[in-house]
Amino acid sequence: MLPSNRLSPAANFFLLPSTSSYSPSKHGIWISRNRSPRKRRQTTTMSVETDVVPPQSGNRLYLGMDFGTSGARFALINKDGDVCAEGKREYPLYKSHETIDWARSWKTTLFSLLEDVPNHYRHLVASISIDGTSATTLIVDSNTGQPLSKPLLYNESCPDALPLVKSIAPVNHTVCSASSTLCKLVSWWNSADSNKESATLLHQADWLLWFLHGKLGVSDYNNALKVGYDPEIDSYPPWLLAQPYSQLLPYVKAPGTSIGNLKEDIRSQFGFPNDCIACTGTTDSIAAFLAARATLPGQAVTSLGSTLAIKLLSSNRIDDARFGVYSHRLDNMWLVGGASNTGGAVLRQIFTDDQLENLSKQIDPMKTSPLDYYPLTSIGERFPEADPQMAPRLHPRPESDVEYLHGILESIARIEGKAYRLLKDLGASEVAEVLTAGGGSKNEKWTKIRERVLGLPVSRAIQTEAAYGAALLALKGAQS
Repeated sequence: MLPSNRLSPAANFFLLPSTSSYSPSKHGIWISRNRSPRKRRQTTTMSVETDVVPPQSGNRLYLGMDFGTSGARFALINKDGDVCAEGKREYPLYKSHETIDWARSWKTTLFSLLEDVPNHYRHLVASISIDGTSATTLIVDSNTGQPLSKPLLYNESCPDALPLVKSIAPVNHTVCSASSTLCKLVSWWNSADSNKESATLLHQADWLLWFLHGKLGVSDYNNALKVGYDPEIDSYPPWLLAQPYSQLLPYVKAPGTSIGNLKEDIRSQFGFPNDCIACTGTTDSIAAFLAARATLPGQAVTSLGSTLAIKLLSSNRIDDARFGVYSHRLDNMWLVGGASNTGGAVLRQIFTDDQLENLSKQIDPMKTSPLDYYPLTSIGERFPEADPQMAPRLHPRPESDVEYLHGILESIARIEGKAYRLLKDLGASEVAEVLTAGGGSKNEKWTKIRERVLGLPVSRAIQTEAAYGAALLALKGAQS
């Protein structure tokens, strides 16, 4: 449990107006329907939807920006959570020495998104926040903010640093992964020729926010988790502070905390008001969770994409490296998460989209399937069973494709149920309600199957875009 004196000043953030009665059709929320992967282009492509819900005269607005793996989005909301405008851009791919200059791409996209915010709304913007991909790391000059080396992306590993990190960190700590931010920092420290005395570590969201507020070296405790920050005691642990590279670590605030006013040149260039503030951000996955508006312990979000990922709001912190389970702090609660290797990728190996749609219509979701599968695309499972040798189990296959699909969908639902039971056994709050994101959330028959198997209310999350979650953090920062 968190000590009471460590709660965020805005610990009631989760009590913001609920969207339970909020209808996309009623409020005109624009959501891109094209979820298919697209080939990256050399030029930035842009899509903006404006005047979705016009604000009343004088009402303030809150801007969130999401920097994902292949592109970025913005969402502009009012104090009630209604979307007034949103848009997206693909990253322009600049080449430098035969590699992509990601830092330049992100900076260009940041300023493009700010340009995309409708002119007639900019004077109403009270605050801005940004989310970025977890463990995407930049080492920058602490005087100029310019990168001293190429950014290390979220999925890049530094196995050379892992033995050193394991020698100083507690057993099974979150940083004991070759792709952790700390491994990236240690790898740079041991190989860099740059002046280490004038270097600072920043995460992707930190660096982009710096262009807005100008105060170098500020992060949030969600992004800082994988560099070793302990959100329960609100500080870096002694074992990390004892290292020579600890001088590079950023100052950490709660997500959605005011850092300061926008720089004068940013305000004048884009027409934002003098009192507009920049607020600390978070990771893209947490921003997506915030977008679903789960607010109470026991509320959860299951993401049914290529894999099955679950996140549960809990009163207790749970970390168990055996199952890849770890917790992010959200004010006075914990977001406990885990991911299975089962999910939609298995379905795509067997059925086409048209087949999935047509066969699903013929399933009776109230009927229990006698088929017992463990759908995987390849050998190995991590959560809720930690078995690197687990083989996919998709047989016997009945003659009826309807029965086969029914069996697979129900088996994935059973795995989901086992995952939530495991989190409870590990000490997390018991799940009471499940919101659903990802492509699988559109399958109504699957939703009814999961509701029956889980024995819980299951519904589709109205908002799942991380940019919307970042906008909620901007709203939080302005209100506190």
